[in-house]
Amino acid sequence: MSVLLEAQGLHKRFGGVRAVQGISLQVEADSVFALIGPNGAGKSTMMNLLSGTYQPDAGELVFDGVSLAGLPAHRRARLGIARTFQKIRLFRQLSLLDNVLAGFHLHHKVPAWQYLLPAAAFWRDWHACREEAMALLDFVGLADRAHERAGALAYGQQRLLEIARALATRPRLFMLDEPAAGLNGGEVEFLLGRLREMRTRGITVVVVEHNMELVMNVADHVFVMDHGEYLFQGTPGEVQANPAVIAAYLGGEFA
Repeated sequence: MSVLLEAQGLHKRFGGVRAVQGISLQVEADSVFALIGPNGAGKSTMMNLLSGTYQPDAGELVFDGVSLAGLPAHRRARLGIARTFQKIRLFRQLSLLDNVLAGFHLHHKVPAWQYLLPAAAFWRDWHACREEAMALLDFVGLADRAHERAGALAYGQQRLLEIARALATRPRLFMLDEPAAGLNGGEVEFLLGRLREMRTRGITVVVVEHNMELVMNVADHVFVMDHGEYLFQGTPGEVQANPAVIAAYLGGEFA
């Protein structure tokens, strides 16, 4: 596989406190890459550095041969990088359909005047976006609730809706921050299937997750952090058997 995303020597401090120290990694195209570690390991900081929410103090980031140096999140989204967040960020008063439609804003190709006087290009775009949005809602099992208010959904369904909205940007690299948080067993199993399906559709997935059962069942490669630094990386089996990883998680899922 080719390398889609590469980080070299990333450093990030907040108020003099080290959050990420010298992290280097490579994410191969069409794979599921898991970023794990105990609480406070720096995983979410790394996610923010990769997505453009934060800029590194030092180091380099390259996406498909393009330097991401200084690019904010919205510029990275146009390159094909999307993400979800630990805390759900939906438009709660809008319908599920309208939430997903918001994700297509990067791809509208309609003359500005047609938003005032709709003509052929406007209506082609209108119908195409709604068709694709309904397909995405079906992908996450929510098509039958398309016209309900997003805020009325159960917590796990809101997470799935956020995934559908991010997929509307048509990402090549999709980063999910704790997607299984708050999900019940059935919802986690459904999410696992959706992550596998994304990979078959040519979407490279980076997932930060505490649910080790999900990680070990879906990831092709696992990168382990501890206290902002690299600890270990390898296949799920190699990670599970590594003494340093077991020690870092002592009392947790690896104990």
